[in-house]
Amino acid sequence: MMPLLETLKMILKTFKLAIVLYASFWPMLSCADIGDDELLQRGEYLALAGNCHSCHTVEKNTFMAGGVPFETPFGRIYSTNITPDMATGIGAWTFEDFANSMRQGIRPDGTHLYPVFPYTSFAQLIDDDLLAIFTYLKSIPAITQSAPDNDLSFPFNIRQFLAIWKYLFLNEYVFEPDDTRPDSWNRGAYLVEALTHCGVCHSPRNFLGAEKRHSKMAGGAYSDKISGVGYRKWFAPNLTSAPTGLSLWSHEDTFSYLKTGRNSLVDSFGPMNEVIFNSTQHLDDQDLDAIALYLKSLPPIPVAESQPADRKTMGMGRTIYNLHCGTCHLPTGLGDPEMAPRLNQGSLVVQAQNPASLINVILYGPEEPRPPLPPKWLNPMDEFQYMLDDAEVAALATYIRNSWNNNAGLVTARQVAKQR
Repeated sequence: MMPLLETLKMILKTFKLAIVLYASFWPMLSCADIGDDELLQRGEYLALAGNCHSCHTVEKNTFMAGGVPFETPFGRIYSTNITPDMATGIGAWTFEDFANSMRQGIRPDGTHLYPVFPYTSFAQLIDDDLLAIFTYLKSIPAITQSAPDNDLSFPFNIRQFLAIWKYLFLNEYVFEPDDTRPDSWNRGAYLVEALTHCGVCHSPRNFLGAEKRHSKMAGGAYSDKISGVGYRKWFAPNLTSAPTGLSLWSHEDTFSYLKTGRNSLVDSFGPMNEVIFNSTQHLDDQDLDAIALYLKSLPPIPVAESQPADRKTMGMGRTIYNLHCGTCHLPTGLGDPEMAPRLNQGSLVVQAQNPASLINVILYGPEEPRPPLPPKWLNPMDEFQYMLDDAEVAALATYIRNSWNNNAGLVTARQVAKQR
């Protein structure tokens, strides 16, 4: 017979092993009541909500294989491969590795990830959702593809410095519901602040590239691609209830915009088309309702007043508008349901503090969304990049931004030249 002391030691070792295993796999145990198929479906839905596709897919045949370039003030950064490829993707990662990357921005080898990957938002995701996303990503086809090397200037090419950045700006806390709010509001807050990471684009940033917490959702500048042109600055509008934000949008307007790309006030264009096409149109109505409820509850964050428009510029802009725009958008700026969207109050691109997006639309057209989103206009808008010079585009944008109860300030020829 085995001596009593050795028996006790074996029992103790077994007990310790059980504790280690439980600690490693407790997130999976918490989802034990969910079948594999249901967990995969949930993970796919959450990946759609998080819009993983847009940032990690260059072509259809390289789904989630990375290589998408991001232009930042510090240089160019490429997204990584998140397919289950063992060599170049996350095939060898454990759930703990994945959770660390999502919450702390750290790879399994301890390398820091650049915060162009929005782990500052994903840090709030609950364990069950992280596990579902991880399970889904492990199920998609593995693709062997390494991302190109980043092109960053010194000292931003030294990843070790990101430890200081994280100390200053990364809050590692999982989302906690507000007990004073209804469940639908909390669901919307979780989706907006964590999973869909709206603030990443819609918030201003400081000189180190971190979101300004006191101005969250008050609008932010970023770079994105324009087909056939290259990368240009865009401005994601204010999502608070400020006059330049969602103050004139109803709950139904917000829901409809996220579902179809249009509402009674505006139509999607440019980079937002991709967000709607790859993400928000796939969300169920309950989640879209929750997002709308939360966004409409955000208190107003006013922005600095813009330089007022002068009479000469307004006169020049009126002439150009009547010649090129008034037929479809109408002299009143109210637009036509079959021809063109309205340009009066409620149009976020017109009211935005920064006119970059409006300038892009005038120069290069709105880049309407692809099917299955509904068709919009009988005749697509013309590009004016070759038809109007910088001063004329500036005058036109100024007139639109300061007519029909709009009050968004002057646009200069210098601002237009930067978007060429």
